[in-house]
Amino acid sequence: MFELLGIPPQALFGQLLLGLINGSFYALLSLGLAIIFGLLNIINFTHGAQYMMGAFVAWMLLNYAGVPYWGALFLVPVIVGATGVVLERVFISRLYHLDHLYGLLLTFGLALIITGIFRNQYGISGLPYAMPKQLTGGQNLGFMFLPNYRGWVVVVSVVVCLATWFVIEKTRLGAYLRAATENPTMVGAFGINVPRLITLTYGFGVGLAAFAGVLAAPIYSVNPNMGADVIIVVFAVVVIGGMGSILGSILTGFGLGLVEGLTRVFYPEGSAVVIFVIMAIVLLVKPAGLFGREV
Repeated sequence: MFELLGIPPQALFGQLLLGLINGSFYALLSLGLAIIFGLLNIINFTHGAQYMMGAFVAWMLLNYAGVPYWGALFLVPVIVGATGVVLERVFISRLYHLDHLYGLLLTFGLALIITGIFRNQYGISGLPYAMPKQLTGGQNLGFMFLPNYRGWVVVVSVVVCLATWFVIEKTRLGAYLRAATENPTMVGAFGINVPRLITLTYGFGVGLAAFAGVLAAPIYSVNPNMGADVIIVVFAVVVIGGMGSILGSILTGFGLGLVEGLTRVFYPEGSAVVIFVIMAIVLLVKPAGLFGREV
């Protein structure tokens, strides 16, 4: 069928794989954004810079401390998440009762500062980060060649996203988090430290962005602009899925990645804007997003 359209199957499945990989990063990043907005009511424009920090911290751990990729997967989310905790306590915690615009302006300014620091220190040419030896090579599936590392990125992204959704929606801890955002006084009456819970939630969302940065480091060059290049698309994904919707962010992230890949096959010129076109259509038809709830 694809030959009749003049499209080699290898090209089609190759672009679908590329779209699925991009969708993995969209899902992880939009999931972190959805957690921070849905539970803390903060539009976190620093998310792209924190994704970039994840890639840079992985690079620094490897080159300055000899910590390999597998160690970085565990250490980097903790390190970058800790910086998020500091930002939340020092700056963001003061804005919870103010209009969303204040949080957006603050986090946008913080993103510019963080990006500027890394740009001044490392330039913009990009730094290589080798993938682990265990994931080099690939598998010949007959209809396409699947690189092992890219398959790993897709699988681990799905696992992390589903595990996060389960914790937030199906466990007692998730119930405490949701209750703390709606009625913090009542939750505090049960002996739960609500400010600490909120701070750790923000740190967890930042840790997800850093985890995505580690996964991205062997695929893309590690450079200060990598967060700015993806954050606008990720915000579009969050808007389409529904601001604050955990499941919506996951499904929309992977789905839009595939749509973007298909667009590269059938209409390459539109691949850069197809997500924003979909966002405009969704906002016209369902302003709350595909999985969002009307206020």
